[in-house]
Amino acid sequence: MAKSRKLEELIEQVNQFRKDPTAEASLEGLRQILQSKYSVAIASAAKLIGEAAISELTPDLVTAFDRLMEKPIERDIGCTGKFRIAEALYKMGRSEADLFLRGIRHRQMEPVWGGQEDTAPSLRGVCALGLVRMNYPDVMSELADLLADPIPLARAAAARAIAYSGSKQGVPLLRLRVKLGDEPQVLSDCFTALINLSPDSLPLVASFLDDANPQACEMAALALGESRSNAAFEQLKHWWLQTTHKELRKTGLLAIAMLRQDEPLEFLLSLVAEGKSADAKDAVAALSLYQSETVLWQRVLQAAETRGAAAKIILGEFR
Repeated sequence: MAKSRKLEELIEQVNQFRKDPTAEASLEGLRQILQSKYSVAIASAAKLIGEAAISELTPDLVTAFDRLMEKPIERDIGCTGKFRIAEALYKMGRSEADLFLRGIRHRQMEPVWGGQEDTAPSLRGVCALGLVRMNYPDVMSELADLLADPIPLARAAAARAIAYSGSKQGVPLLRLRVKLGDEPQVLSDCFTALINLSPDSLPLVASFLDDANPQACEMAALALGESRSNAAFEQLKHWWLQTTHKELRKTGLLAIAMLRQDEPLEFLLSLVAEGKSADAKDAVAALSLYQSETVLWQRVLQAAETRGAAAKIILGEFR
């Protein structure tokens, strides 16, 4: 039977097992697929096992992971099979320290046009979460290494795992990472983790509002907005009043709206009623977060209506 045909059949079997994944026939079928040579089918089976929390298949998942690790590129192109297995074990709360440690340290360099590409950063990320969830004793050392990973996706995963740990031991690691600089998305995850773990980190995050990279400024503003802190409002307001960058001014008002506090909301409403036309429009867009909250949204409409004929322009698509 052609490889593609056999793979299609195995995937179809997994889809059939979804109707009753814990039935004896389904369990046996999933075991057989985990023993197959098709990593895509293994990934599909592992995903179902994780979703259905079939913990009795844990040994079969571990065995399949070990087999794929023996010849990782040949047996698991793209690292999909190993990732789905580790993800299933993480979702089920399994304490498979050896597997997670192998996964968080694994790099899979595969040939691509013009060189090689590491296909394992997502595996490293989910294994980081697995180690945190099982309270692995030396998890911070592993996360420190991952925070220095050459792939931005893995570094961002490390920041999220540190936040997930809830441990202030991760704060110095995150502070060092942001001070060294990074891609905007990595900085975003670091900012969020820092604020969640230590409110004292607000000034550090706020310092990036004046970064030379507008994307870093945007990530810092949104992280401050997610903090829902009154102190963050003062920092965001001061920055917004100073910046002339059109898009960043929009982001600043959105961040202020995200704070979901009375004083920031009153500030935005005052812009709708009395601010410059462009600022009023941006404030309405920011406050559109609250369209489903009838009382507050009515206040937005009333503030705009005080501008008379200009209200239609200010409200725009939100009228």
